[in-house]
Amino acid sequence: MPLELRDRLAERLSEVSAEPVEVSEPERLSGGASRETWSFRARFRDGERRLVLRRDPPGAGDEHSMALEATAIAAAERAGVPVPRLVDHSADVSILDAPYLISEHVEGETIPRRLLREPEYEQARATMARELGRVAAHIHRIPPDSVRGLGRGDELGTGLDEYAASGDPLPALEIGLHWLHRNRPEPAGDVLVHGDFRNGNLIVGPDGLRAVLDWELVHRGDPLEDLGWLCVKAWRFASALPVGGFGTREDLFAGYAEVAGWYPDPDAVRWWEVHGTLRWAIGCRSMAQRHLSGANRSVELAAIGRRVCEQEHDLLLALGIPPGEVSPGDVPEEPPEPGLHGRPTAAELTEAVGEFLRDELTGVAGRAGFHTRVAANVLGTVERELRLGPGQQRRDAERLAALGYRDQSALATALRTGSADPDDPKVRSAVRAAVTDKLLVANPGYLSHPS
Repeated sequence: MPLELRDRLAERLSEVSAEPVEVSEPERLSGGASRETWSFRARFRDGERRLVLRRDPPGAGDEHSMALEATAIAAAERAGVPVPRLVDHSADVSILDAPYLISEHVEGETIPRRLLREPEYEQARATMARELGRVAAHIHRIPPDSVRGLGRGDELGTGLDEYAASGDPLPALEIGLHWLHRNRPEPAGDVLVHGDFRNGNLIVGPDGLRAVLDWELVHRGDPLEDLGWLCVKAWRFASALPVGGFGTREDLFAGYAEVAGWYPDPDAVRWWEVHGTLRWAIGCRSMAQRHLSGANRSVELAAIGRRVCEQEHDLLLALGIPPGEVSPGDVPEEPPEPGLHGRPTAAELTEAVGEFLRDELTGVAGRAGFHTRVAANVLGTVERELRLGPGQQRRDAERLAALGYRDQSALATALRTGSADPDDPKVRSAVRAAVTDKLLVANPGYLSHPS
């Protein structure tokens, strides 16, 4: 990393602490598709401290959003919610090239798959669902008026605008939207909502929860939004347990009731869980669009675009539309066609490069290692599409023609306008088959994840 960022951090921390501060070279951490995260050490008169910088990509970002996040973290700390202690924040882009906040490092683990599998966190897992319920209730006790600039969430309106801007409509999402409109519950309250309360935004130690991270989506709304989002299948990471992969909804609701004094309505939380699944599908499309538009070229953002079908799959499962008995092994593979260029074919070359990235670059650490794994997965997707795609495309066209539609976008439009019935078994069967085909290319292992 260029020394310029280190020098700027040292200058800024010296200014706010009124003493000379030495700063180590910042290390860019993996993950964080929307904001950059850096770890560094700062030496003050009273000793060295490990700090974390979060900032928008230079030249981008929302000054209001970063200031709001900092205000919300401070309010959460006053309310007894475990959060990293703020050291500094500013929306002045002249300081670090973008709005930012600096907080103290909290020791613990954030990677969900480690938290859900490693023996070290067995004790924490046993009580985590109930603990998260209590913490969510404490978050919802923060007075919304204490966070200046807090906006109100819009359950469906804003999401629909984002959906329309991110590409052609998708039939599975249209079926989900119909269900959400028909089954919308009465609000359970009007509180401060974290907005991204889930496994992956938590720091956990062997003893339990240590901090809640990433408050950038904080807003005012229904408290059950946070509980439903926590239970979205994407945040279970292949675990059968619905609350972030940690535990049961009953434990989550019981913990919430301990602090809030009332027990959440399971049906209303389910509505928010379905809403969250659709919301994440739209979010994946929007992140991919940032790559496709050239605003933020990134292999990670490009790969996330192919995760939309995971959310389509989860959405259909939540609405009682399973994939049947289809599994990756049941799908006939298209044989390689050497054609003009001979062998190895494009699919075989892609497979070979993916194997190289997985086998030869396994020791690469940090952000480069993370992106190497992402790139290998992307090549796996490309190889499967080259091999399976032509046959899938043919079968999809046949299914759609039988219903009277030229493509997926036309069916989605018909579902939106009401000229196609989202409850028609033939429509549902065609939509389910298309989603399963997409998943067989993008991530076939996802079909075997517990529902």
